[in-house]
Amino acid sequence: MSWHGETLVGFDLETTGTEPLEARIVTAAVVEVRGGEVIRQRGWLADPGIRIPAQASAVHGISSERAAAEGRPAAEVAGEIGALLGDYWARGVPVVAYNASFDLTLLTAELRRHGLPPLQPVGPVIDPYTIDRAVDRYRRGKRTLEAVCGEYGVVLDAAHEAGADALAAVRVAIAIAERHPSVAALDPAGLHERQITWYARWAADFQDFLRRKGDADAVIDTVWPVREPAPAAAPAAPTVTSAS
Repeated sequence: MSWHGETLVGFDLETTGTEPLEARIVTAAVVEVRGGEVIRQRGWLADPGIRIPAQASAVHGISSERAAAEGRPAAEVAGEIGALLGDYWARGVPVVAYNASFDLTLLTAELRRHGLPPLQPVGPVIDPYTIDRAVDRYRRGKRTLEAVCGEYGVVLDAAHEAGADALAAVRVAIAIAERHPSVAALDPAGLHERQITWYARWAADFQDFLRRKGDADAVIDTVWPVREPAPAAAPAAPTVTSAS
């Protein structure tokens, strides 16, 4: 049986912002699915320790006040999610995340921020966003989760609710495999490796596009599924002056 008929684990974060190395977890979900149906599910509400910008609250519906009153400490939430994903990977279960480089990079940054063990090893990861861009490269229109659900006939009942998004990501992954036998034919490890190449190609092409449009300094990170922070600049050497 192909990977899309086996157990898959959907993962999604809702956050304080759109920069994964800086944003914090607000809500999260891990949904175990087989045959498109939920077997078990876990969800978290975190107190991110910072104010949630109004534009982020407008997306996922969680205010700073609610997160502070009802959310658990961010370190506990990040640690539990990291341990749970690591357990699935240790058992060879693929983790599905839509735009995985965002969610996994942000989780990695949170673990590092709180001095917690890193995700290790990472994979196999299945990212319907990356796969869809590769197998249907020239399709017009948006590639948001909502739009791609529409393309593949997947119902998304509550966009930007972590559990609903995680489940929709799994169902989109299954639908892509059913439409594209070449994707279904890969084993999870092979698909993971293929996505590294697909993402790097997309990033390089997008960077070239932006530069042709006039943004000469545009840089799109080619790394998938986890971006690492840029190395910190070395401290300047002290200025030594001779005694007079």
